[in-house]
Formats: sequence, structure tokens, C-alpha cells
Amino acid sequence: MGLLSDPNRRKAITSLLTRLNTPICVVCYLAGIAWFMGLAFEPFTLRTYMSENAMGSTMVEERFPSGERALATAREFAAHKKKVGGMPVDWLVKTMRAQGLEVFTQSFSRNLPFPDESKERFVVRGTNVYGILRAPRAPRTEALVLSAPCSPGNSNNQAVGLLLGLAQYFRSQIYWAKDIIFLVNEHDLIGVQAWLEGYHHTNITGMGYTPLQGRAGSIQAALSLELNSDVVTSLDLVLEGLNGQLPNLDLANLFHAFCQKLGILCTIQGKLQRSDWDTVEGYTHSAQTMLLMVLKQASGRPWGEHGLFLRYHIEAASIRGVNSFRQYKTDATSIGRLFEGMVRKLNNLLERLHQSYFFYLMPSLTRFVSIGYYMPAFGLLTTILLLRALDLWVHLGTPTPVTEDGVGEGESPSSPGLLSVLTPVVISHLTGVALYTLPVLSQEMAVEHFPVSETEAVVLTAIAIYTAGLALPHNTHRLISGEGTEQGWRVLKLVALLYLAVLLGCTALINFSLGFILAVTLVPAAACVTPHVPKALSAVAMVLLSPGCTILYCVFLFQELQEVPVSLAEGWMLFLSVISQGILDHALYGSLVYPLLALLVYPCWLLFWNILFWK
Repeated sequence: MGLLSDPNRRKAITSLLTRLNTPICVVCYLAGIAWFMGLAFEPFTLRTYMSENAMGSTMVEERFPSGERALATAREFAAHKKKVGGMPVDWLVKTMRAQGLEVFTQSFSRNLPFPDESKERFVVRGTNVYGILRAPRAPRTEALVLSAPCSPGNSNNQAVGLLLGLAQYFRSQIYWAKDIIFLVNEHDLIGVQAWLEGYHHTNITGMGYTPLQGRAGSIQAALSLELNSDVVTSLDLVLEGLNGQLPNLDLANLFHAFCQKLGILCTIQGKLQRSDWDTVEGYTHSAQTMLLMVLKQASGRPWGEHGLFLRYHIEAASIRGVNSFRQYKTDATSIGRLFEGMVRKLNNLLERLHQSYFFYLMPSLTRFVSIGYYMPAFGLLTTILLLRALDLWVHLGTPTPVTEDGVGEGESPSSPGLLSVLTPVVISHLTGVALYTLPVLSQEMAVEHFPVSETEAVVLTAIAIYTAGLALPHNTHRLISGEGTEQGWRVLKLVALLYLAVLLGCTALINFSLGFILAVTLVPAAACVTPHVPKALSAVAMVLLSPGCTILYCVFLFQELQEVPVSLAEGWMLFLSVISQGILDHALYGSLVYPLLALLVYPCWLLFWNILFWK
């Protein structure tokens, strides 16, 4: 603090940072990228460990003898589902009651803002069926949830059969200290959203549902099971939830511990654990796994039914059975033992999961990167914005030298008019408001005048408004009387740099992955743009670093990391699908990515676009 309190030393430090501003910014950017990529190197990560003592190892043997019976139940469920053409509600109610559960149903309906791309439906109606196994040894103030979606076709029948098999087995045990809820929901995430809103007496998404007739205690944790085949080669753990939320790391540790104990092959992001971390192939494998998690988290969408539980501070994860080319096979009995063991451990909890990490990245199931390790990479990128802002602040406060126009040294530079700075800010945000509201509101008019569907109308309208924003400088100059001053664009850029720094910082605190990806592309554009660079080349670079192109890059990168590369045409179609899904996720579940990009990130980028064409 002594260095900053001394005016002479403060001036010397400021002069040094101004003189070496560009080299320092380049070093910070390269260091931030290198730091982040280095996090996938095993010696730089932490080994996972169980923080919650109540879920530590015990001498109890996990049991579930009804694997074959669960598969038989799954086949019976599939037959009834095919017979009724959907959710076999009556059969599920009868079966659960025969197992000694308290069974209840919930009807729900949801009007979609526009039809979803896969099923082209405007209204979703369905029924959830859930049974409650009351705790025989506790006051029934807490509960656990086991869920399995009733998916269309032949999908997930085995998961429902295993869920009913676990319910029958759990009913014969007497050591449960928490109520256990067995939920079979219809229409996947929409059904889960309706059930959660009914359970917690809320309505935050405009869902229509009947009140729940039966409730258990406060939900402590939830597990969602997805099985699409009688043959399972491995189990994949899915953690990413709504708006990038993650469950407590102990839940992932619990899953991995039981997989190791029972000899079940387990993966994360669909990738196996490798032991050759000191080789190039081993590091590449870890980097791909971590980048997949970053891309999924940045999308803001729930990647499983568990993702909606996290909004209610319920620690949850989805476990998916994978049937691949691997020779290793896992039967339903082993999977049932895995779930029995995990539920028994969660049953031992005396408080909510809280001791382990909530902010982390996982290059593998045995290693993790905590928030204290990955935030410096983001900090190095945002430091560039602050350094450029400091440089502009110094230039704005420096008196102009003597010129032929008679402005003498020591005289203050002419200050820019408020209108020249405020106008682009207002127009940029009005464009963002239009991008947020008009695509859905104008779909009917677009369908009437153009041969497109409602979904196509929403996506194409969003792209049209996004592209129309490139005309912002022309509109701004029409509203400003006279030419902009040299000081004007400096003030505007100073405001935009500080705006972007605060925006990225707040985003990274909520969803680090989204904030980091935006920083990687937006920071170079924000740092380098001035009105004095070649317009054509700089305009192309600005467009390539815009938020829309960033989404396009992420689509191609995601497909490459999943080892499912696509052509340019296929990638473009996926890009359009991602846009429609993002708007739909915001309307249905409250995902914040679309409003964040439309109302804040895109207008901020437009400010830098306006600086490039400053007159």
C-alpha cells in the first residue's frame, strides 16, 4: 500500500504499465490459456476424496438379488406402455401399491412458446407417478428421490423396471431413516419440473399441474437412472445441471467408490480413466474430458433430470447405462447393488452434503480441479481489460501537446459530448432487447409471410436481428449531431472495457465455463479495437470473435471432442438447433444463457463494433 500511497511511486508504476501495456496484455492472455490447459495435467490437479464422514467406508455388504426379476418387470412395463401408447399410469399405480408404497399421481400441462424441434408439439400433457416408502426408524422429516423417466419408444424401460425392483427390495429392509420417493415421470425434464414445482409449492415457469396429494420430508439428495438396454458395458456419470450448477463433489466420489468396490466400469463424459498421465495421449485424454465438461456446463442446459433438482439445493446426479463395443458386461443385479449402496450411504447423512466442493472441473473421476486452481486462468484474461482501461484513463487525463490549431500544452483536451457516448450504449441495449423478445413474439407473423415452421421462424428472426445489429454505427451517427471526437471513442471504450470486465466476472462466479469461453474470444477483440486500424480486416476479425460465432465454434469443438465430427452443413444445422434449444430452455426451465447473451453480452460486443467504425 505504501507504493500506491506515494504519488511519485504511483506515477512511476502507472507510467510503466502504460509503456508496457501491450506486451503485458499479450503475456497475460497466453498465460491464461496455458494455465487453463495445464489444469488437465494430473500433477496439477487434486485427488478426489470423501469429505463426508457419514458416507465413509463400512463393512456392510450391498445386496440386491432381484436383477432378473427387474428385467422381467421392465419387459412387462414396455408391453403396457406400447399397449396404451404412452405412460401406463394404471399399471404403475397397481404395481407400486402391490409393493407396499403410498402411490400418488400428478397431471401436468405446459404450453410451449414454439414447438420443439424433435416432436413439433405446442402443448405437452402428461402424468407423473410416484410412490413413497416411509422411513420406519425416523420422524420422516427427510427424503431421498430415485427417478426414472418414461421415455417414448423402447427407451429407458430397463430403468423403470430396475426402479420398481429396488422399491420392492427396499420395502423389505428396516434400516431406512429417510423417506424414499420412487418417481416415474413423463416427458422427461418437463415432467420433473412439474413434480418439483408441485412438491415445493412454487410456479416459476408457468407450468400447469395438479397439487401433490402426498409428500415426504425435505429432499436431501436425488439419483436419476437411465438404461436403454439389458446389456450394459459401463455406467456414465452426468453432473452438469441448469445454469452450470454442479452437485456436491462427494456425490461423484460416492458413485466412483461403489463402482470400484463392485468392479463396475465407470466413465465421465463417456471417457474411461487412463493411468498413463505422463504421456501425450494421457494428457490429451484428460484435456478432452475437461473441455467436454466445460462446454456442457457453459451451455447452461440440464444434461439430465438431476439438473433441475439442483435449483432447489438438492444434490443430484444422473447415472446412464452405456452399451458400447467394450467386452466388459454389467448385469442388472450389479447395477441394483450399486444403487442400493449409494442410497444406503445417503441414508446415513445427518445433514445436507456440504463439506466437499461445489465448484470444480473433472479431468477424470479420480482427479478434480477446484475453484482456487482454475480462477487464476480467468483472472489473467480479465486483467487485460483492466490494463487497457488503465491505459485509456491515463491518455484521457494527459494534457494535449501544442498543435497548429492553437491548443497549448497543459490545456485540457476537449471532453466528448454526453450524447456521443450515451447514444451507442442505448441503441446497443435496445438491439439486445429486440433480440431477446422479438423472435418468439413475431413467429406468427413470420409464418404467415414466409414458408417456414414456427421453430424456423424463431431461429431465423434471431439471426436476422443479430445481423441487423451490425448496422449500429450507421444508426448511431444519424442520431448524433456532428462528428465524434477522438476523446469520445476513448471514453466509450473505457466504459465498454469496464462493463465487459464486470459482466465476465459476474458470469464466471455463476458459471465459470461460460465466463471463460466468452473471455477467450471477447477479450482480444475488446483489447485491440480502435477506429485507426484497417476497417475491413478488423471487421472480419470482430465478427469471427462475436458471441454468435463463439457458439458455432463450440458446436464443432463439442462434436470433435465426442469423436463425432460433422461437416460444415451438419454443423450449421446443429448451430441452429442449439439456438432454438437455448431459447426453449429459457422459457421452460429458466436457463439464463440466452438472456445473458442477448441482453448483456451482445450489446457489449456492439459497443466495440461501434468503436471500430467511429467517425
